[in-house]
Amino acid sequence: MKPSNPRGPASLVEVILVVGVPLVLAVVEVFHPHPHDLLNVDVQTWMAIHYAQIPLFPLSALAVIALVRGRSDAAAIISRVAMFVFAVSYVAFDTAAGVVTGILVQSAHASGTPEAWRAPIEAIWTHPIMGGSSSGPPPILAVLGSVALSVGAVAAAVSLKRAGCSWPPAILLALSSFGIAIFATHAWPGGPLTFGGLAVAGGWLLGERGRAYAAG
Repeated sequence: MKPSNPRGPASLVEVILVVGVPLVLAVVEVFHPHPHDLLNVDVQTWMAIHYAQIPLFPLSALAVIALVRGRSDAAAIISRVAMFVFAVSYVAFDTAAGVVTGILVQSAHASGTPEAWRAPIEAIWTHPIMGGSSSGPPPILAVLGSVALSVGAVAAAVSLKRAGCSWPPAILLALSSFGIAIFATHAWPGGPLTFGGLAVAGGWLLGERGRAYAAG
Protein backbone atom coordinates (compact mmCIF):
# COMPACT_ATOMS: atom_id res chain seq x y z
CA MET A 1 0.00 0.00 0.00
CA LYS A 2 1.38 3.37 -0.99
CA PRO A 3 1.57 6.02 1.77
CA SER A 4 -1.20 8.58 1.52
CA ASN A 5 -0.19 12.23 1.19
CA PRO A 6 3.53 11.76 1.84
CA ARG A 7 4.96 14.98 3.26
CA GLY A 8 8.15 14.83 1.23
CA PRO A 9 11.74 14.02 2.08
CA ALA A 10 12.79 14.60 5.66
CA SER A 11 14.61 17.79 6.53
CA LEU A 12 17.93 17.69 8.37
CA VAL A 13 16.23 18.88 11.56
CA GLU A 14 13.67 16.08 11.27
CA VAL A 15 16.37 13.45 10.77
CA ILE A 16 18.29 14.74 13.78
CA LEU A 17 15.15 14.64 15.92
CA VAL A 18 13.66 11.33 14.75
CA VAL A 19 16.90 9.37 14.35
CA GLY A 20 19.68 11.27 16.07
CA VAL A 21 18.06 11.99 19.43
CA PRO A 22 16.94 8.43 20.32
CA LEU A 23 20.21 7.07 18.93
CA VAL A 24 22.22 9.37 21.22
CA LEU A 25 20.01 8.33 24.15
CA ALA A 26 20.59 4.66 23.31
CA VAL A 27 24.36 5.22 23.40
CA VAL A 28 24.11 7.16 26.67
CA GLU A 29 22.13 4.33 28.26
CA VAL A 30 24.85 1.81 27.39
CA PHE A 31 27.04 3.53 30.00
CA HIS A 32 24.30 3.87 32.63
CA PRO A 33 25.63 2.24 35.84
CA HIS A 34 23.70 -0.61 37.47
CA PRO A 35 23.87 0.45 41.12
CA HIS A 36 24.06 -2.24 43.79
CA ASP A 37 25.22 0.20 46.46
CA LEU A 38 24.68 3.88 45.64
CA LEU A 39 27.52 4.96 47.89
CA ASN A 40 29.89 2.94 45.69
CA VAL A 41 28.50 4.05 42.33
CA ASP A 42 30.71 5.88 39.81
CA VAL A 43 29.09 9.19 40.69
CA GLN A 44 30.74 11.21 37.90
CA THR A 45 29.33 8.89 35.21
CA TRP A 46 26.04 8.67 37.09
CA MET A 47 25.55 12.44 37.15
CA ALA A 48 26.65 13.00 33.54
CA ILE A 49 24.19 10.39 32.28
CA HIS A 50 21.27 11.63 34.37
CA TYR A 51 21.81 15.25 33.40
CA ALA A 52 21.90 14.17 29.74
CA GLN A 53 18.67 12.21 30.13
CA ILE A 54 16.69 15.26 31.29
CA PRO A 55 16.45 16.69 27.73
CA LEU A 56 16.88 13.38 25.87
CA PHE A 57 13.77 11.68 27.29
CA PRO A 58 11.28 14.39 26.21
CA LEU A 59 13.09 14.88 22.91
CA SER A 60 12.80 11.14 22.23
CA ALA A 61 9.07 11.40 22.93
CA LEU A 62 8.94 14.29 20.47
CA ALA A 63 10.77 12.11 17.93
CA VAL A 64 7.89 9.62 17.92
CA ILE A 65 5.32 12.42 17.81
CA ALA A 66 7.11 13.87 14.77
CA LEU A 67 6.46 10.65 12.86
CA VAL A 68 2.69 11.20 13.07
CA ARG A 69 2.82 14.94 12.44
CA GLY A 70 -0.12 16.00 10.30
CA ARG A 71 -2.21 12.92 11.13
CA SER A 72 -5.47 13.39 13.02
CA ASP A 73 -6.75 9.83 13.41
CA ALA A 74 -7.46 8.42 16.88
CA ALA A 75 -4.22 6.42 16.98
CA ALA A 76 -2.12 9.52 16.26
CA ILE A 77 -3.92 11.47 18.99
CA ILE A 78 -3.39 8.63 21.47
CA SER A 79 0.28 8.56 20.53
CA ARG A 80 0.71 12.28 21.24
CA VAL A 81 -1.04 12.07 24.61
CA ALA A 82 0.88 8.95 25.66
CA MET A 83 4.24 10.42 24.64
CA PHE A 84 3.47 13.56 26.65
CA VAL A 85 2.75 11.37 29.68
CA PHE A 86 6.00 9.46 29.11
CA ALA A 87 8.04 12.65 28.86
CA VAL A 88 6.59 14.23 32.01
CA SER A 89 6.63 11.12 34.19
CA TYR A 90 10.05 9.87 33.13
CA VAL A 91 11.77 13.24 33.56
CA ALA A 92 10.22 13.58 37.03
CA PHE A 93 11.22 10.02 37.95
CA ASP A 94 14.75 10.28 36.59
CA THR A 95 15.37 13.68 38.17
CA ALA A 96 14.54 12.32 41.64
CA ALA A 97 15.93 8.79 41.35
CA GLY A 98 18.95 9.84 39.31
CA VAL A 99 19.99 13.46 39.78
CA VAL A 100 18.85 13.96 43.39
CA THR A 101 20.36 10.69 44.63
CA GLY A 102 23.56 11.50 42.75
CA ILE A 103 23.82 14.93 44.39
CA LEU A 104 23.33 13.32 47.80
CA VAL A 105 26.00 10.71 47.07
CA GLN A 106 28.42 13.46 46.03
CA SER A 107 27.68 15.36 49.24
CA ALA A 108 28.03 12.19 51.29
CA HIS A 109 31.55 11.57 50.01
CA ALA A 110 32.49 15.24 50.39
CA SER A 111 31.41 15.16 54.04
CA GLY A 112 33.93 12.46 54.93
CA THR A 113 31.22 10.41 56.66
CA PRO A 114 29.28 8.87 53.75
CA GLU A 115 27.52 6.24 55.88
CA ALA A 116 25.75 9.02 57.77
CA TRP A 117 24.03 9.91 54.48
CA ARG A 118 22.81 6.40 53.66
CA ALA A 119 19.36 6.81 55.25
CA PRO A 120 18.31 9.95 53.28
CA ILE A 121 19.76 8.49 50.06
CA GLU A 122 17.83 5.25 50.57
CA ALA A 123 14.67 7.21 51.45
CA ILE A 124 14.64 8.65 47.93
CA TRP A 125 15.95 5.55 46.17
CA THR A 126 13.27 3.27 47.67
CA HIS A 127 10.39 5.75 47.46
CA PRO A 128 7.33 3.98 45.95
CA ILE A 129 6.56 6.83 43.54
CA MET A 130 9.83 8.63 42.79
CA GLY A 131 12.46 6.01 43.62
CA GLY A 132 14.69 3.90 41.43
CA SER A 133 15.32 0.75 43.45
CA SER A 134 14.83 -2.55 41.65
CA SER A 135 14.79 -4.62 44.85
CA GLY A 136 11.16 -3.88 45.70
CA PRO A 137 7.95 -2.92 43.88
CA PRO A 138 8.74 -0.76 40.83
CA PRO A 139 8.23 2.99 41.39
CA ILE A 140 4.93 4.27 40.07
CA LEU A 141 6.37 7.04 37.88
CA ALA A 142 8.78 4.62 36.19
CA VAL A 143 5.96 2.18 35.46
CA LEU A 144 3.68 4.95 34.21
CA GLY A 145 6.40 6.25 31.91
CA SER A 146 7.25 2.82 30.55
CA VAL A 147 3.61 1.97 29.83
CA ALA A 148 3.01 5.38 28.22
CA LEU A 149 6.07 4.92 25.98
CA SER A 150 4.78 1.57 24.73
CA VAL A 151 1.23 2.86 24.22
CA GLY A 152 2.53 5.90 22.33
CA ALA A 153 4.83 3.93 20.05
CA VAL A 154 2.24 1.23 19.30
CA ALA A 155 -0.39 3.88 18.55
CA ALA A 156 2.05 5.70 16.25
CA ALA A 157 2.79 2.41 14.46
CA VAL A 158 -0.94 1.80 13.97
CA SER A 159 -1.47 5.30 12.60
CA LEU A 160 1.49 5.03 10.23
CA LYS A 161 0.45 1.59 9.01
CA ARG A 162 -3.00 2.95 8.22
CA ALA A 163 -1.26 5.75 6.30
CA GLY A 164 0.43 3.15 4.14
CA CYS A 165 3.87 2.46 5.64
CA SER A 166 5.19 -1.08 5.32
CA TRP A 167 4.92 -3.67 8.09
CA PRO A 168 8.61 -4.07 9.11
CA PRO A 169 9.30 -0.51 10.37
CA ALA A 170 5.85 -0.29 11.97
CA ILE A 171 6.45 -3.55 13.85
CA LEU A 172 9.95 -2.45 14.86
CA LEU A 173 8.60 0.87 16.13
CA ALA A 174 6.01 -0.92 18.26
CA LEU A 175 8.17 -3.77 19.58
CA SER A 176 11.24 -1.71 20.44
CA SER A 177 9.18 0.39 22.85
CA PHE A 178 8.79 -2.60 25.20
CA GLY A 179 12.51 -2.92 25.97
CA ILE A 180 12.36 -0.90 29.18
CA ALA A 181 9.28 -2.79 30.41
CA ILE A 182 10.69 -6.22 29.59
CA PHE A 183 14.10 -5.65 31.18
CA ALA A 184 12.75 -3.37 33.96
CA THR A 185 15.53 -0.83 33.42
CA HIS A 186 16.49 2.02 31.12
CA ALA A 187 20.13 1.05 31.62
CA TRP A 188 21.58 -1.75 29.49
CA PRO A 189 19.87 -3.68 27.94
CA GLY A 190 16.41 -2.09 28.23
CA GLY A 191 17.20 1.52 27.34
CA PRO A 192 19.67 0.92 24.49
CA LEU A 193 17.38 -1.64 22.84
CA THR A 194 14.33 0.59 23.21
CA PHE A 195 15.78 3.85 21.97
CA GLY A 196 18.11 2.24 19.44
CA GLY A 197 15.09 0.45 17.99
CA LEU A 198 13.11 3.68 17.86
CA ALA A 199 15.99 5.36 16.01
CA VAL A 200 16.23 2.58 13.42
CA ALA A 201 12.45 2.47 12.96
CA GLY A 202 12.27 6.25 12.65
CA GLY A 203 15.00 6.34 10.01
CA TRP A 204 13.32 3.53 8.11
CA LEU A 205 9.97 5.33 8.14
CA LEU A 206 11.49 8.62 7.02
CA GLY A 207 13.25 6.81 4.19
CA GLU A 208 10.02 5.17 3.05
CA ARG A 209 8.25 8.52 3.12
CA GLY A 210 10.95 10.14 1.00
CA ARG A 211 10.89 7.35 -1.57
CA ALA A 212 7.08 7.51 -1.78
CA TYR A 213 7.21 11.26 -2.34
CA ALA A 214 9.86 10.88 -5.06
CA ALA A 215 7.73 8.25 -6.77
CA GLY A 216 4.83 10.70 -6.90
